[in-house]
Amino acid sequence: MARLITESDIKKHPCFNEEAKGEYARVHLPVAPQCNIQCNYCNRKYDCVNESRPGVTSGVLSPQKATAYLKELSKAMDNISVIGIAGPGDPFANPKETLETLRAVHDEFPDKIFCLSTNGLGLEPYIDEIAGLGVTHVTLTINAVDPEISARIYRWVRFERKVYRGVQGATLLLERQLRCIPLLKAQGIIVKINSIVIPGVNDHHIPEVARACKELGADIMNCIPLIPTQDTPFEEIAKPTPVEILRVREFAKKHLPMMAHCARCRADAAGLLGQDLSGSYHILQKVMSTTEGDLTDKPYVAVATNEGHLVNLHLGEALHLYIYQQTPKGFQYVEMRQMPKAGTGDQRWVDVAKCIKDCRALLVSSVGENPKSIIAGCGINVIEMTGMIDEGLEGVYNHKPIKTIAKPNEFKCGSGCKGTAMGCA
Repeated sequence: MARLITESDIKKHPCFNEEAKGEYARVHLPVAPQCNIQCNYCNRKYDCVNESRPGVTSGVLSPQKATAYLKELSKAMDNISVIGIAGPGDPFANPKETLETLRAVHDEFPDKIFCLSTNGLGLEPYIDEIAGLGVTHVTLTINAVDPEISARIYRWVRFERKVYRGVQGATLLLERQLRCIPLLKAQGIIVKINSIVIPGVNDHHIPEVARACKELGADIMNCIPLIPTQDTPFEEIAKPTPVEILRVREFAKKHLPMMAHCARCRADAAGLLGQDLSGSYHILQKVMSTTEGDLTDKPYVAVATNEGHLVNLHLGEALHLYIYQQTPKGFQYVEMRQMPKAGTGDQRWVDVAKCIKDCRALLVSSVGENPKSIIAGCGINVIEMTGMIDEGLEGVYNHKPIKTIAKPNEFKCGSGCKGTAMGCA
């Protein structure tokens, strides 16, 4: 049975109602790290805390930690109206994590508005379930309704363990996206269409996207200017000018109402639209550094250390991992375990996870995004930190804040960076 949308649902969502943006806050929960398509404008490797663009986050939360994070944020913000999941990958490339998060959060915050932002490729099987979990708003990113144009925007599409490229991949993606719109509307869900305006690629085509989506029942559209991003095929394409965006919106709004106040939010955005809470980054890091659940079968902690006193090795540089445990007499060294050999690609990080499967956490001075994601996906909390090993162990076992290490480019705008995730000056 379709859920009835209340007037409150519409009025209190700042992304769907411009009048709400200065009063009601939204929170994005970064629980979905994997993506099932590769867009030619997207690179999720970069993260300056002052950078506001989709696909960027300063960390990934488990469903359980997402609830803890919201509780901590609620102490700092009393005006949260919307809880959303927008990546940093796609919610339905990570359906287990997405649905677990929705269940856990809905139980704790039943009065909030729930929304999702997705490319739509994997959405269809879960539409009835998300409606039952209280999702009232879904944003679909549809950049073209012509597969020939889409083929220029997407490098590949991965569906049911197979990778598709070119027009074949674009056609598959488009068919699955468009099928979702009437199914979402049948459940009473408000549908917003996001389209990235890419000069010379799809800027002339956006009104046709609006027309096609309107015919299927979409409610509103957001035309987002391309953000040229380093190390992507579109990094040399010039950002569309305000005049160009205005022209696109004028033609598209003949078919769908326009959202013109988009802040191009991060996957971990928190606060008023365009005025994110400056302390949310530190709250996120604090929650990420804690452990969770029943860990009796994981009594140990692995450490990448050069001499057994400091956490001071990049994971890829470590030849061995030191293993520690907590005892009534304090923290105790247990043994040294050899790292799996290099040169096996991602399999090496799977082997690392197997090697330390009885460890609840891994302390390292730094680690690549891919190894971190793989090892964390095996249920081991990967913590990048600096300082004494005992300080890290104290944080893991006794749930105390750990002095996590900043990423090398976290404050790339210099010592004056205020870390507000509002974009570099």
